[in-house]
Amino acid sequence: MPEPAQPDIPGFLNAVGDVPAETDPVLVRQRSRDMSAAFSPVLKREAKDRSVDVILRPRSRDDVLRIAASAARHRMPLIARGGGTANFGQGIPLRGGALIDMTALDKVLWVRGPVVRAEAGVRMVDVDAATRPTGWELRMHPSTKRAGTLGGYLGGGHAGVGSCAYGILRDRGNILGLQVVSVEEEPRVVELRGTEVNLVHHAYGANGLILEAEMPLAPAWEWMEAVVCFKDFMTATRFSHAVSVSDGIVKKLVSLHQWPLPKLMTPLSGVLREGEDMVLCMIAAPFFESFETLVEDFGGTITARAKEGEGPYGIPIYEFAWGHTRFHVNKVDRSLVGCVGLYRDPDLVEKIERSYRRFAKLGPMHFEAKRFDGGLSFQGSPLFPYVDDAQLAAVTAAMQEDGAIAANNHTFLVRENGMKPVDDIEIAFKRGMDPYDLLNPGKLAIDAASVAASAGAKFGAKGWTYAGTPRSTAAIAGEAA
Repeated sequence: MPEPAQPDIPGFLNAVGDVPAETDPVLVRQRSRDMSAAFSPVLKREAKDRSVDVILRPRSRDDVLRIAASAARHRMPLIARGGGTANFGQGIPLRGGALIDMTALDKVLWVRGPVVRAEAGVRMVDVDAATRPTGWELRMHPSTKRAGTLGGYLGGGHAGVGSCAYGILRDRGNILGLQVVSVEEEPRVVELRGTEVNLVHHAYGANGLILEAEMPLAPAWEWMEAVVCFKDFMTATRFSHAVSVSDGIVKKLVSLHQWPLPKLMTPLSGVLREGEDMVLCMIAAPFFESFETLVEDFGGTITARAKEGEGPYGIPIYEFAWGHTRFHVNKVDRSLVGCVGLYRDPDLVEKIERSYRRFAKLGPMHFEAKRFDGGLSFQGSPLFPYVDDAQLAAVTAAMQEDGAIAANNHTFLVRENGMKPVDDIEIAFKRGMDPYDLLNPGKLAIDAASVAASAGAKFGAKGWTYAGTPRSTAAIAGEAA
């Protein structure tokens, strides 16, 4: 498929006026990267030599609107960026253009009881800093909470810390509203509510530039961290399941790691037991005693307990879970790679045991507990030394044989990743909001040529399926706020 003609960069920059811009090629190339190359050898290969041409740093919504209008007139590709912590290739440009650094739009606009509204560039940690004094906090956040932005999380994220209690971002009620900008000669500001927010959620910024988000909050408990060790992996798995379904124990994290993964996360060295598997948990303080009795019932040992962020390992415990697991492992062994299997109840423990037996010689397992479409699931896979792309496809197929449904973390493409359904409604909304295909072009690809050009798209992951979420024709038309 031929590359589009080069955009008129000088003309575009002249049109955006005094919006701060950066054209230094070294800095531009550095900012054209996220965490994807460190997580996937396939994405690392396909991201080689990919870079934007200029970085823009809008200071206000008016700057964003000016950028959108100028991009439409000059056919300039755009890619929005927050903290740059994505690991599915969301933040890597495929067709050059301008990177929009949204981090100056960082205001918490208001807090009204259990609801907060904030600008897209605000860091997740700063949202909680604003809401916790009122007795509330975000329901969920990525393991990159201290660096990641709200808009980046909603545009490219899926689940995270808190998902074991509240489900995934896509679940009804977990995103209350999104305000997005179209890329047209006369940009529109569109407010999405209810299930229509999922038209933009996890679209990698390809369906509109997120300006603001309105999020539900949860009670701000005093959280206790716990490192629990077990001599047997399946016992650790059954314990993780028991914690997750113990509705009377308020929890925020259940993260399961088979030995020797714990040994590869060096800050945990003082709280591990040689050869033992590990479960990391966050439990609301009033329920920690009940949690301890559950640990005893399963024969586990709590090797560390602390208030949130005060553990002997020096960082919040959630920074050893979710994507941060690989972040720490990569510091010791960069050869390891993983896939994404979703093992759902009923019988998720039995499904995991089939994969545990199957992959015993391949590599240790890592799982995160999350609720999904109203039920419990564990998301993860073995971590193993990468050989070639066929090996990744084979592991994906094997997990599906064992009863998991699989997504694909080795492709840039939204649909082929499998976490977001791309149907006629999604496509119509994309075309309405981005008629010239300028927003993160190449990611929300619906043509056979784009899919054929992606090595990672061929791994055979069937992707997630969700309960039906009917949407209105107003969203398709992109009615202005």
